[in-house]
Amino acid sequence: MIAKTLAAALLALGIAFTATPAAAQENMPLSPKQVDAVKKVVRDYLMEHPEVLGEALEALREKMRAQAEADAQRMMEARKDEILKSPDDPVAGNPKGDVTVVEFFDYNCGFCKQTFDAMWDAVKADGKTRVVLKEYPILGPDSVIASRVALVAKAQSQAKYDEIHRSFMKFRGRLDEKTIFRLAGEAGFNVEQLKKDINAADIDRQLKKTSDLAHTLDIGGTPTFIVGDRILASALDQSTLKQLIDVARKAAPNKG
Repeated sequence: MIAKTLAAALLALGIAFTATPAAAQENMPLSPKQVDAVKKVVRDYLMEHPEVLGEALEALREKMRAQAEADAQRMMEARKDEILKSPDDPVAGNPKGDVTVVEFFDYNCGFCKQTFDAMWDAVKADGKTRVVLKEYPILGPDSVIASRVALVAKAQSQAKYDEIHRSFMKFRGRLDEKTIFRLAGEAGFNVEQLKKDINAADIDRQLKKTSDLAHTLDIGGTPTFIVGDRILASALDQSTLKQLIDVARKAAPNKG
């Protein structure tokens, strides 16, 4: 309504310009006097209706949000196999589940630790959910070391990965290098060998691949979940995750 009123005011102003034939007007720039007149109409209107600026900013934010969501959807579809089926990623829950939950996480992320039990309670209760774990260490060098250790464990077996993953996630406080290797030793790893293995080129490749994927999907924080066609950058409680799994299952039955 406000926009229509402003347009009407400008149209009224335009009556003063109609002395020039229409065809010529299309190719003629406004004179300095006309520009000043238009500016005055716009300024006066905005001074009388400042709420227009708020509405315009809100409309712009909504347009940008919708565009970002559409872009993310296109990227998710284009890189679907990389998101859901990368052989590098640890897979937990039910490997043959009909719904896949993807989590980008960091072992030093408090919200990741906060949502850990809730996520696994929801997955176990459902029984038909597959979980893809994306090592995304963005909170400093210690996080990178933790992810490297976890990926070495994954190369040995999924069971080894599950053990060290749980140990890191359940640790309260910040994981530093000393603590990481202490926990790994307690899990049965040869720490001296582990310190060599974490620098393997394949570990570098895996971390870079996940980081590149996250940047493509505009994922800048942890935890971030992908469930069905939705990207959710927040910690999730058990009830919310269950709802998301149910919605994804109904939207795409028998699909990961």
